[in-house]
Amino acid sequence: MRIAVGGDHAGFELKALLIPWLRSTGHQVEDLGAHQLDPEDDYPDFAFVVADSVRSGKVDRGIVICGSGVGASITAIKVPGVRACLCHDTYTAHQGVEHDEMNVLCLGGRVIGVELAKEILTAFLAARFIPEARFKRRLEKLLQIEKRGLEGRS
Repeated sequence: MRIAVGGDHAGFELKALLIPWLRSTGHQVEDLGAHQLDPEDDYPDFAFVVADSVRSGKVDRGIVICGSGVGASITAIKVPGVRACLCHDTYTAHQGVEHDEMNVLCLGGRVIGVELAKEILTAFLAARFIPEARFKRRLEKLLQIEKRGLEGRS
């Protein structure tokens, strides 16, 4: 799978540990930064480039790591076509894909350790959207809400 990964200074260390592991499991990983530790960098910059890579189809899924994962999630979800969620457990990571077609996973580098992050990523990357009628119906409603938001309608 093609995966874009990004993280700010608070996610830098966890990102640096996860990228080689992801590659060793056979994934094609695009490291979108940060490429050096800069305490003054900002999570929106990295969350946007990861989300935009998913939106454009350059990658299949994205991973963004900031301090808590909250800011990355809020930023990434603003990109049309991106369904980003903060997940710190395996159930949410696979269920978000299976039921909601989540395509960007956000993690808190100050919240979880590398071993739990690996378990969460394994669940996220192995999951596939379940094309049952109820999930398709809910996804269509979500997409219509996104469309209305982009058109400035409520």
